[in-house]
Amino acid sequence: MKFSKLTIALSSAAVLFTVGCATANNVSTVSEESLGFRKTTIYSESDTVADKTMYSTEAAGASKKINRAFQDAPPMIPHSVEGLLPITINNNQCTSCHEPAIATSMGATPIPKSHFMDFRPKHNYDGKTFTKAVDNMKNEVSVKPISQLSGARFNCTQCHTPQSTGKLIVDNTFEPAYTRKDGAFKSTWDEVILDNLDTLKK
Repeated sequence: MKFSKLTIALSSAAVLFTVGCATANNVSTVSEESLGFRKTTIYSESDTVADKTMYSTEAAGASKKINRAFQDAPPMIPHSVEGLLPITINNNQCTSCHEPAIATSMGATPIPKSHFMDFRPKHNYDGKTFTKAVDNMKNEVSVKPISQLSGARFNCTQCHTPQSTGKLIVDNTFEPAYTRKDGAFKSTWDEVILDNLDTLKK
């Protein structure tokens, strides 16, 4: 069956006319303010500006711990980081308080065992040939304890960050469900890191 251009044009016009009438007769309307999270007019920004970002100014050791966002989440930094950042390969001020050997005496949270472990396979490359250090049919990860902070964990602020105390435009109603009573402040990694991993190689 062939349709002429006139037939297609008339059909399209009829559809548009029907839709237009339906829209014109529609009693309920949707306000612009209800289309998103903001509850203010989209033509003015005066009521939609968030508070200035304000990080804690309390000194390390004097601040109050922040609950973890979820079980085993990286803890937030509750104290001022002025003078502590940036972390460089030659300067990591975090370790001066959080090193496990001195953390307790400093009143700081000690760096966990997981940060003193090497999770990366050591592949070999002699400039010409690349040889994998692990068997593809087995786990790809070789885990072993090391005596110093793992290079992959050296830049603390990759996971641990200060928390702004500013007011949010949208309220945060999230409530964490910890798997343990002490989950707000304690990780379970230290307890399972060596026991439940079958890839441990000493």
